[in-house]
Amino acid sequence: MSAFISLFKHARINKNSHKSFLIEKALLKKEGTLGPHGELIVTTGAHTGRSANDKYVVMNELSKEKIWWENNIHEMKQSTFEILRQDVVTYLDSLDELFYTERSIGSSSHFSLGIEFISSQATAAFFSQYMFKPLMEGAQQDVYKIIHAPGFKLDPNKYGVRSETVIVTCFKEKTTIIVGTFYAGEIKKSMFSIMNFLLPDIGILPMHSGANQNSKRESFVFFGLSGTGKTTLSTDVGLQLIGDDEHGLSDNGVFNFEGGCYAKTFKLARETEPEIFSASTRFASFLENVKLADDRSTIDFFDDTLTENGRSSYPLDFIENRVESGAGEIPKHLFYLSADAFGVLPPVSLLSPEQAMDYFVLGYSAKLAGTEVGVKTPQATFSSCFGAPFMLRHPEVYSELLKGFITKHKIKVWLINTGWYGGSYGTGTRFSLKITRHIIRQIQDNKLNDVEFLKDQIFDLKIPKAIDQIDSTILFPKNAWSNQEEYQRVASNLASSFTQQLIKIRK
Repeated sequence: MSAFISLFKHARINKNSHKSFLIEKALLKKEGTLGPHGELIVTTGAHTGRSANDKYVVMNELSKEKIWWENNIHEMKQSTFEILRQDVVTYLDSLDELFYTERSIGSSSHFSLGIEFISSQATAAFFSQYMFKPLMEGAQQDVYKIIHAPGFKLDPNKYGVRSETVIVTCFKEKTTIIVGTFYAGEIKKSMFSIMNFLLPDIGILPMHSGANQNSKRESFVFFGLSGTGKTTLSTDVGLQLIGDDEHGLSDNGVFNFEGGCYAKTFKLARETEPEIFSASTRFASFLENVKLADDRSTIDFFDDTLTENGRSSYPLDFIENRVESGAGEIPKHLFYLSADAFGVLPPVSLLSPEQAMDYFVLGYSAKLAGTEVGVKTPQATFSSCFGAPFMLRHPEVYSELLKGFITKHKIKVWLINTGWYGGSYGTGTRFSLKITRHIIRQIQDNKLNDVEFLKDQIFDLKIPKAIDQIDSTILFPKNAWSNQEEYQRVASNLASSFTQQLIKIRK
């Protein structure tokens, strides 16, 4: 018995249970219902996205100098953490039964951590089995614990926190505590944050990205915030999926951290995303905050009554076209996915090495509805490294690592606008998935290597003069706007905000 498990002396602990047992328990405990194909469907109450303002790290000798505290990361005292941990353990131990899993994150050939996860929720244990990998005996560099008690009623005054929701990590104790939210994304992102803290010290770049591989074994990486297309674009017909959300890059190549996918489901359709749709609508897929018909005969992925941030979790083996090892070669191309809500960025542009660093540090996109609590409409946002909420170190730490890989391995970097053209959000048109996919496939097939590029006057971006089967009008944002003066004003304002943001981050 591990020292961690020995903390719980009274509650019955279900250890590493089979998914059929966890589904049965979830139904008996009324944590979820079954969908028409045997999907396990859950709702998460008030929290249908991440609680971005409730993230804490314990201040101690391991974290004090390394954490990017200005990044909306709150400090917690070591003594407060120890009191909270004891109170949460006591609460969990008072319950009839708990669910415990032993998993891992990372790659045995690069870097991996063991995970001990315990929760009051059968559905959470089920989720942990999908999102994390099986325990790789003897391969872990260390072991971290997650104590998951979403039903714990926290008194903010007692612990000096801002709300009843807390996601806190203590690197000294190698423990994360999650209370006050049933949203499963907090579980996976807590471990991603830990990897993001540890890996730079050994020369590995952690990436909020998707990745895939073509028939030539060439790898491609897709950076982007939730909702910009990482999962959709990395899970493409004719290519093999490495992973959809969290990866590392070393001189040995790219590797997936996770054992499964966590795809957004709003407007999910078989016609546009066949592999994700198939993986999401089968027995034992895990669906979160989606609308199930009263007679349970259908799932309406176009219904956003609960949230636009509906999610599907499934293991990688639900995807037929995948890389079994979860690893690939050094990528040939990197894609920065930005859903530009102002409609002034081109659908594709080739970045110079200097621009690649600037746009990586900027992480410009639109914060899409439902991804975080309180976000109802798209908002322009800057999220360094295309994943600032999970990047515990300063952006320059990650930027310098990326710069080294791009320079050493001559990797091309492309900025892809998956947002709007011909006007801002509300008046313009969003680029179709068909257009974006076609552009990326052209790059992956190396068909843009020798084309002529023209410079954009405002952003100084190199834009392909022509792409086969793409209307040249939409390649150049200015041409797609009917009001040229308005375009000039909006584009100039956005370019100015880029400059100001870079100064702010790098000061």
